[in-house]
Amino acid sequence: MNSYRVGIAGFGAIGQAVAQSLDAGLPGLTLTAVAVRDPKAAPDFAWTGQAPAFTTLDALHEHCDVVVECAPAAVFRQLAQPVLRAGKKLVVLSSGALLANEDLIDVAREHRGQILVPSGAILGLDAITAAAEGVIHSVTMITRKPPRGLLGAPYLTDNNINLDNVTEPRLIFRGSPREAATGFPANLNVAVSVSLAGIGPDRTTLEIWADPTLERNVHRVEVVSDAATFSMEIQNIPSANPKTGRITAQSVIAALRKLTGPLRVGT
Repeated sequence: MNSYRVGIAGFGAIGQAVAQSLDAGLPGLTLTAVAVRDPKAAPDFAWTGQAPAFTTLDALHEHCDVVVECAPAAVFRQLAQPVLRAGKKLVVLSSGALLANEDLIDVAREHRGQILVPSGAILGLDAITAAAEGVIHSVTMITRKPPRGLLGAPYLTDNNINLDNVTEPRLIFRGSPREAATGFPANLNVAVSVSLAGIGPDRTTLEIWADPTLERNVHRVEVVSDAATFSMEIQNIPSANPKTGRITAQSVIAALRKLTGPLRVGT
């Protein structure tokens, strides 16, 4: 069985959930470092085992073999580039940041690093990647959120869209994930992950709805290919951070288990 030293970049709701699982013990995986803004003022955490080293984003790759990215998208390149240049594995949650840093895929290829995108708050990426081995005719992702979950999106401001008095579901965007990149940065990661699994960020269709009847974020994916036609829907239960689903951290833990486990289920 392989063994890996794991580092976590960012220590918010997702980073802490992943750290908790690693601290409790995952076979073949050891949490060795956490990157935070100020390593000298490490956040409090109830470690049951040995506490990891706290370090900076730039130095994190020196302490580990696998890095889990849970940091703001604004620092994505600062974190990712040294990890991939060192030929290490990078588990990416800010998949939307890859659209602005696509050259990092070439960096990973050149230095034998690897970018791993877990399912996060979406589902069915294994089925989409399988369908992509044949011919995919269309991929449509439909995101429905309570209006409060869309507040602050630049697209709303730029287009003078007011959701304060919405009383019924309202379609506010239809286009590609690439077109949505600047307008909906907080809603883009799941759409980009779907597009990377299938036909890319330019050919994938994304719809975003403001739906006052909902309490949870709902994502539906519809795929038509030469091998199968299928649709999938997920309703996410929020984590301690209301903008993030509980299943996001769990998907990271599942991806880490696959690195060392004797049985791997799913494509």
